[in-house]
Amino acid sequence: MLLLPSAADGQGTAITHALTSASTLCQVEPVGRWFEAFVKRRNRNASASFQELEDKKELSEESEDEELQLEEFPMLKTLDPKDWKNQDHYAVLGLGHVRYKATQRQIKAAHKAMVLKHHPDKRKAAGEPIKEGDNDYFTCITKAYEMLSDPVKRRAFNSVDPTFDNSVPSKSEAKDNFFEVFSPVFERNSRWSNKKNVPKLGDMNSSFEDVDAFYSFWYNFDSWREFSYLDEEEKEKAECRDERRWIEKQNRATRAQRKKEEMNRIRTLVDNAYSCDPRIKKFKEEEKAKKEAEKKAKADAKRKEQEAKEKQRQAELEAARLAKEKEEEEVRQQALLAKKEKDIQKKAIKKERQKLRNSCKTWNHFSDSEAERVKMMEEVEKLCDRLELASLQCLNETLTSSTKEVGKAALEKQIEEINEQIRKEKEEAEARMRQASKNAEKSAGGGGNGSKHWSEDDLQLLIKAVNLFPAGTNSRWEVIANYMNIHSSSGVKRTAKDVIGKAKSLQKLDPHQKDDINKKAFDKFKKEHGVVPQADNATPSERFEGPCTDFTPWTTEEQKLLEQALKTYPVNTPERWEKIAEAVPGRTKKDCMKRYKVVDL
Repeated sequence: MLLLPSAADGQGTAITHALTSASTLCQVEPVGRWFEAFVKRRNRNASASFQELEDKKELSEESEDEELQLEEFPMLKTLDPKDWKNQDHYAVLGLGHVRYKATQRQIKAAHKAMVLKHHPDKRKAAGEPIKEGDNDYFTCITKAYEMLSDPVKRRAFNSVDPTFDNSVPSKSEAKDNFFEVFSPVFERNSRWSNKKNVPKLGDMNSSFEDVDAFYSFWYNFDSWREFSYLDEEEKEKAECRDERRWIEKQNRATRAQRKKEEMNRIRTLVDNAYSCDPRIKKFKEEEKAKKEAEKKAKADAKRKEQEAKEKQRQAELEAARLAKEKEEEEVRQQALLAKKEKDIQKKAIKKERQKLRNSCKTWNHFSDSEAERVKMMEEVEKLCDRLELASLQCLNETLTSSTKEVGKAALEKQIEEINEQIRKEKEEAEARMRQASKNAEKSAGGGGNGSKHWSEDDLQLLIKAVNLFPAGTNSRWEVIANYMNIHSSSGVKRTAKDVIGKAKSLQKLDPHQKDDINKKAFDKFKKEHGVVPQADNATPSERFEGPCTDFTPWTTEEQKLLEQALKTYPVNTPERWEKIAEAVPGRTKKDCMKRYKVVDL
């Protein structure tokens, strides 16, 4: 190859003696450590600083491998290759002090060192005796590396690491030194967790949230520990598919049983720790005190609320009492006013009646004979009983301000009107009586006793028996039926059903109809037993004092007032009937009691 000559010193003219050869193209492949780093950065989109960190990591691992000191296993040469499954693979490779923390690089380096030291060729060259085939202990080194270099097989061996302490502290052991006993136990068992960042046991100053998170983690512990390494049968040795399936089934059952025992061991560990943990006791006492405080506060609030309600209730009761007293006072005043008005009206009626009698007496009752005078006196008494105050005043004014003939005509006209009114009332009562009899016969016929006629005597006997044997009597209606069969003169046998049907029909009768029945019974009694005849010339008695007995029928309004008064004043009310009579204008205590007995029949 020709080279260009060096330049001459100083100024001078350059002279070319010859030309260089032409350039040629050639392919150069990049290699080396720095090109490898460049490719990694390009593929990972990483910067040079990141690569520097990776390089430092690799260098640190290499330095660790260089610093790793292998432990000599004194029993190595005595191992039986056929019993390789029961050997400690970490100890065989000299990693007994590192164990599950050893990296793959360290395992590989340890295997390399063991091969260089214990390879049969090396030992043979050194003059050591060598066993033939797989009977040499070097096979144990090969098996150990085979198990630890495969992540799956290594995990299986780590799960049954013979140096792992599976013991669980009892409750009595951790009574006084809980944290010193349980902290290392949880620390060594945390290696089985699938989840990283396993929470620590902590100390007495740990918060409730930290303690709760710790026990929640361990009560729901997710373990990767499995026991396939302890399988007694190897499916690879099976001669057929059925035998392989049987072996797999047996192995699965054995693994599941060991997994269950492992989870029970973890659960026992957590239970013992929870029961001995002084922080749990402290938290429970704090929670109990908090609940008691809340309970007390709630009870105080409830008590105050009840006191407020009771106070409000007492105020409402007091207001209701005052309102009731006010209402009763108003009712009393109204009743007193009504009584005064009634007394005034009674006095006025009494005065007008006396005035009517005196006026008629002045005119000699507008009669010439004694018989006509007696009859006129009876008619005058009838007018006094039935005429109202206004009619009496009008009639008295006519009698006092007119002549005898005009007064007589006015009196006779009033007598005629009263007699006509009495006649109409009697006809209406008889019509109601007939209608009630028809209804009673229909009702009795519908009840199955239509063929048995009820006479007046039987009706009176039934009323007497009903009053004689009141409600509450044992077998009341049978007793009433027997009583009627014994005392009845009709000879008709009555049953309890007949008696009940007739009693119900009588209850539906109008009070006036009941009065008519009683009146007919009295008339019959008077007819049978006779009465003492009164002298025709007897002088009619004159009533000057006391209220007159009112025989007028009860109106619907009076009936409603009576029913309301009966509800307002119950049986235990003092002077009940006097108050009821005051509530029903125009009726006396005796009238109200009679009316109640008639309606209650």
